Amino acid sequence: MKITRLTNSACQVCGKRPPVVELVRAQLVRPVLINIIKQSHPGWSDEGFICTDDLNHFRYEYVRSLVETEKKDLSDLEKEVLESISRQEILSEYVDKEFESRLTIGQRLSDRMAQFGGSWTFIILFACVLMSWIVVNSVAVLSKPFDPYPYIFLNLVLSCLAAIQAPIIMMSQNRQEAKDRVRATHDYQVNLKAELEIRQLHQKLDHLLSNQWERLVEIQEVQLELLSEMRSHGMNSGGDEREVPPDR
Repeated sequence: MKITRLTNSACQVCGKRPPVVELVRAQLVRPVLINIIKQSHPGWSDEGFICTDDLNHFRYEYVRSLVETEKKDLSDLEKEVLESISRQEILSEYVDKEFESRLTIGQRLSDRMAQFGGSWTFIILFACVLMSWIVVNSVAVLSKPFDPYPYIFLNLVLSCLAAIQAPIIMMSQNRQEAKDRVRATHDYQVNLKAELEIRQLHQKLDHLLSNQWERLVEIQEVQLELLSEMRSHGMNSGGDEREVPPDR
């Protein structure tokens, strides 16, 4: 009978009859949400039901009001977080993969060149090239060295290499800073959503605990009434037994 009653029940907000798993008893809704619901639906009853879609909508309105109260103005990031809470979507994702997928071929090449230029492999190879250059042009290996001491051509090559390597490293650093900003933005969204979810969870636990205490008090009152009735009934039974005369 209980399942049939739930099946035939409709949402108090939208009037639809969703499946049983999508219905929530009005008694389980937190008071703060009930106040928001009653503003648009004055006929709200604690004996009815509400569907999960409408409940998530009012949760979104409640969280939005909290954020607006604290920050006065909502940014696009905060609106995205609130919408993810309303749709019950996961906000965390691997942002590095998405960021790298938007890089061009030149940007990827510059990142690899900057990565190679800051490695021990480059330092060792460059030191070997310099030593070979100096040895070849200093020792009498060639009859006529192409870059004799003081190695003017070598200085020109090193200057050109430094002039090219510096902007490549700066471009790579700029992209790394952009990636860090994306990570920081994403971390802010995740932290904001976690904070709001934890706040909602605390309020839900407080509501459940308060309802549980009220039910325990009601059960205790019923038990006390039963004990008093049993005690009064026992006293009446004892009095009746004393009034009955003994058989002779």
